[in-house]
Amino acid sequence: MEQKIKEFPAFKVNGFIMLAVVVTLALFGGWYLVSRVQGLEALLARGLKVADFISGDEFFVWLIATLLVVVIPSLSGFFSVEPNQAVVLVLFGKYVGSVRESGFWWTNPFVSKQKISLRVRNFNSKIIKVNDAEGSPIEIAAVVVWQVFDSAKSKFAVDDYSEFVAIQSETAIRSLAIRYPYDSSDETEAPSLRGIPDEIAHALQKELQARLEVTGVEVIEARLSHLAYAPEIAQVMLRRQQAKALIDARRQIVEGAVGMVNEALNRLSTEQMVNLDDERKASMINNLLVVLTSEQTAQPVINAGTLYN
Repeated sequence: MEQKIKEFPAFKVNGFIMLAVVVTLALFGGWYLVSRVQGLEALLARGLKVADFISGDEFFVWLIATLLVVVIPSLSGFFSVEPNQAVVLVLFGKYVGSVRESGFWWTNPFVSKQKISLRVRNFNSKIIKVNDAEGSPIEIAAVVVWQVFDSAKSKFAVDDYSEFVAIQSETAIRSLAIRYPYDSSDETEAPSLRGIPDEIAHALQKELQARLEVTGVEVIEARLSHLAYAPEIAQVMLRRQQAKALIDARRQIVEGAVGMVNEALNRLSTEQMVNLDDERKASMINNLLVVLTSEQTAQPVINAGTLYN
């Protein structure tokens, strides 16, 4: 089984120092080359052969070889790293490390270099249609905030880590949606997508991190950005929610009215303001409940007493 690759620092040298060395060698070699060419022209004018000149100056030959073999190839070893960026180095098919420090660097000129962005990114998923835990079709989408923390895994674990993040994010959203209902009823009070948004976001982030660990990606935040019933049942569910809200409002109004009536009767009895028999209490309770629970303003009726002939 192939060993998993993890990021480690690569060999590098300050690019400005190496640039100064290369420029110095190039200037010295150029100066020496020009001087020897001038000397060669003088010797040729006196009738000597070029072969005799080269055989008599081994340093000139070594200098030319050094310029061709060392100085010129070393130019490809220079590279720059921007902030929040990593450069993955590969030598003849073997991973030899990554450079994260921003700046101008020099390394083995025979390595290939691949830049990986370490910046924080957003992924906005498409609106996905899926059935929730109760079988109701819903539309759901999420936004995922992520960044690369291991450049080696991102480069070698998958073909395209950005596409991998997108596909696995949509898969995790579907998996999350089928485990929870859209909304919970008052009887069960079970966790739901709409009822516990913070817990749902944490569960989505945890599942995404488990799926994307292999790519060296860290999920910073994951949160639902869209949640609604599918169009074919949206109107029915809207009427259901409206009916539920109306029932809850009526229940709260009735409970408040009963409490006010009970408080009024207790005060009348405690302060002995008036003595009421059972029939008059029932009539008073009925009138108060009608006034308190009615949607329209009650019209007062003044009782002036009873007229006897």
